[in-house]
Amino acid sequence: MRVLIVEDDPMLGSALNRGIGQAGYIPALATSGETGLNMARDKSYDVMILDMNLPKMSGAELLKTLRDEPHTQKLPVIVLTAVDAAAQKVKALDSGADDYMTKPFDFDELLARLRSLARRGPTQPAGVLHCGDIELDPDAKVVRKAGAVQVLTVKELKVLTQLLERKNKIVSKTQIETQLYGHDEEIESNTVEVTIYSLRKKLGKEFIQTVRGVGYLVKQ
Repeated sequence: MRVLIVEDDPMLGSALNRGIGQAGYIPALATSGETGLNMARDKSYDVMILDMNLPKMSGAELLKTLRDEPHTQKLPVIVLTAVDAAAQKVKALDSGADDYMTKPFDFDELLARLRSLARRGPTQPAGVLHCGDIELDPDAKVVRKAGAVQVLTVKELKVLTQLLERKNKIVSKTQIETQLYGHDEEIESNTVEVTIYSLRKKLGKEFIQTVRGVGYLVKQ
């Protein structure tokens, strides 16, 4: 899950960034409304945490802009604010927020709400496969790492698709070879190893794990 944090308080922003990262998710921090808007426009996130009391561009203004633009209009947003008042909550929800929490808040509850919003409002078309900062659209055959498009060969795409479809499960070398070759094709002995090596160079050396004597897996 990729989480965009828009918070101008340096201590809280840093704490959220660190805590969300330690929880196993991928955080990104913006310290102003303008920066948050540009980051949301530039990359795809699963959910945004938004402070309402931002300088220059307020949280309400940022929300309205997000909801007016096709690329960001479905991005789930949870608002954080120090103002515990019904009027502030109504303003946030009317501006397009999906959820609302007041400061101080329980961090475990925040994580639970983030997970709920990410499940309820995906920002990518159905069928897109995710693992960490890697995403693959099998229909469009487009792979992105941290939002940047990666150019993959046909073999690399086939192997990556198989691994992502079986995320957190081991895929044997034989299973990968079956995916790469037809029944009457001669299998080259090192094709799997070469393809995995190439994928690691493009997507990160730790992205695909080797389970010695068993196979390979990608793990969320």
